[in-house]
Amino acid sequence: MERLLTRCRALPVPATCNHQLSGYILRRFPHCAPGRGKRLVLSRMFQPQNLREDQVLSLEGKSDDLTCKSQRLMLQVGLIHPASSGCYHLLPYTVRAMEKLVRVIDQEMQAIGGQKVNMPSLSPAELWRATNRWDLMGKELLRLRDRHSKEYCLGPTHEEAITALVASQKTLSYKQLPFLLYQVTRKFRDEPRPRFGLLRGREFYMKDMYTFDSSPEAARQTYSLVCDAYSRLFDRLGLQCVKVQADVGSIGGTMSHEFQLPVDIGEDRFAVCPSCSFAANVETLDLSQMNCPACQGPLTETKGIEVGHTFYLGTKYSSVFNAQFINVHGKPSLAEMGCYGLGVTRILAAAIEVLSTEDCIRWPGLLAPYQVCLIPPKKGSKEEAAAELTGPLYDHIAEAVPQLRGEVLLDDRTHLTIGNRLKDANKFGYPFVIITGKRALEDPALFEVWCQNTSEVVFLTEEAVVELLSHVQVV
Repeated sequence: MERLLTRCRALPVPATCNHQLSGYILRRFPHCAPGRGKRLVLSRMFQPQNLREDQVLSLEGKSDDLTCKSQRLMLQVGLIHPASSGCYHLLPYTVRAMEKLVRVIDQEMQAIGGQKVNMPSLSPAELWRATNRWDLMGKELLRLRDRHSKEYCLGPTHEEAITALVASQKTLSYKQLPFLLYQVTRKFRDEPRPRFGLLRGREFYMKDMYTFDSSPEAARQTYSLVCDAYSRLFDRLGLQCVKVQADVGSIGGTMSHEFQLPVDIGEDRFAVCPSCSFAANVETLDLSQMNCPACQGPLTETKGIEVGHTFYLGTKYSSVFNAQFINVHGKPSLAEMGCYGLGVTRILAAAIEVLSTEDCIRWPGLLAPYQVCLIPPKKGSKEEAAAELTGPLYDHIAEAVPQLRGEVLLDDRTHLTIGNRLKDANKFGYPFVIITGKRALEDPALFEVWCQNTSEVVFLTEEAVVELLSHVQVV
């Protein structure tokens, strides 16, 4: 809205027209009136009505399908809404959180030399037939024909497409390598039984990176580089992921690792050794193997959600599509490849699964859709006189803490009690909830600050509130 106003003011139109246009905009969007133009108010947010549990079940299917805390909370709070089996509308709060996650991913991938691309979701069947995966992937591929009877699939992954793209560049030199090409796009898999909301769907967002190196040694260095970047990413999000040895599956290659987030509802099982750093998906172990192959200590088995996966591919795909470069000796040579995935929407749901309470969403601090929620007094209450302090506090935060501009939400539903709005704020998981209550009428005025991620409640002056929020990290 602010950008729209800026553009309108820049238009070369007569003053009378400009005045009429501005008047229309302010009538149409009253929350953008002078003095309120930078304030985000909750009453203007698009949020479906909270779903009762029986409504959730009717939308999702059988009662035994709703066995996941993150799925239940995201539906009830209005973060997602079912569209069809395994497909969801991602609503504004979720989109904000996802955009923040993508920014963190961009930072980590570009810090190691990643270059962002965007490839079509429609992938020609001939590419997949060239690698034999058209048949190997079986019913998991969502296939279709166009009006000319040409066959396609909706890409679940893009090894074929990216390798064909690089192969089309006929004059690559070893001096240009490595290439670390990545994208964040929708992916499609025809899951036989979609479940757990965003944890296992038919349509989802994924970050997939494909690397091209000049030698096996260089490719393994790149592999370690990307794995380290994944570890930093999860550390920044406060998620205690475990890197485990994994099966290469239908992707192929000679080495693979998963990044598993331990949680009871996880569909993967992996073993870890408390005595050393060994960890592996149980699929890669002999069923009779009870001791660590590295130190012979006892293995502990646990469940997890796979949120990242890495593969060293070698020349599996470059040999099929003839993805070559000119080596140091002036001869053509096949590129050594790796591929690396992060489940973007899955990370969001998995984080909610492990961090939230049974009734309230809790976000990784960097991903919270809004960092601060301000709650003024109820209209007609004994504390109503303190309401005039909320707006100036909002403006002071926006002015003094630049990183929080656009991150502060004012719950202007003053027909509700503070208690009801605080209950809603707890459900949505704003890291900081600031209440203008009866102690705001004291001298000096004290604001009630709920620090959701630490479960602390403190009373602070306006200056102390601003000082507290100045340390909040935002991407």
